[in-house]
Amino acid sequence: MIRVDVRRKAFGATEILSNIDFTMEAGETLAILGPSGIGKSTLLRLITGTDTAFAGAIDRPKNMAMVFQEPVLMPWRSALQNIMLVHPEISSETARAVLQRVGIAEKAGLFPRQLSLGQQRRLALARAFAGRPELLVMDEPFVSLDAATAEEMLTLTEELIAETRPATILVTHSQAEADRLASRVLRLAGKPATIAGEGGQAGQ
Repeated sequence: MIRVDVRRKAFGATEILSNIDFTMEAGETLAILGPSGIGKSTLLRLITGTDTAFAGAIDRPKNMAMVFQEPVLMPWRSALQNIMLVHPEISSETARAVLQRVGIAEKAGLFPRQLSLGQQRRLALARAFAGRPELLVMDEPFVSLDAATAEEMLTLTEELIAETRPATILVTHSQAEADRLASRVLRLAGKPATIAGEGGQAGQ
């Protein structure tokens, strides 16, 4: 089980988050919605442990992966190396199979700058799922994509989550993305931000 209990997060005198408390089971997909600037990405940094300056406690598995708003790839390494340097425990054959699964096996030797944005996003997904994470955290992973590419990425992400079954936290401002991927939704609102609503998909 994953437990998030953020009693207070502030930057200086400005309180950003307050009394955010929820749990997740293994294999569950949770979407966190809210307007831009509400503190969604700040909450993700707390959940992943990249920011530890807050009042509260978070219990999370060690085997985590993140997919960011930007692909955050190592530009001086090939697509294959971008996976293997993050996951030295897997073989090159396994890494190539992951690239095959996301549809860019033929790009294994290319550098990120030689890939389209959609291909870079596929590589970021491959890197995240290669280690079969227990917790997957996604921070608005479909922003700045055209409609067709975004649909392809949504479908691919949906399939990979179904195959790997990590606990997944998706931060988005899109109700449609939440409805597509998540079985449960938390809505943030207020200043400081807190949980203003919780439920299943729209219409459920």
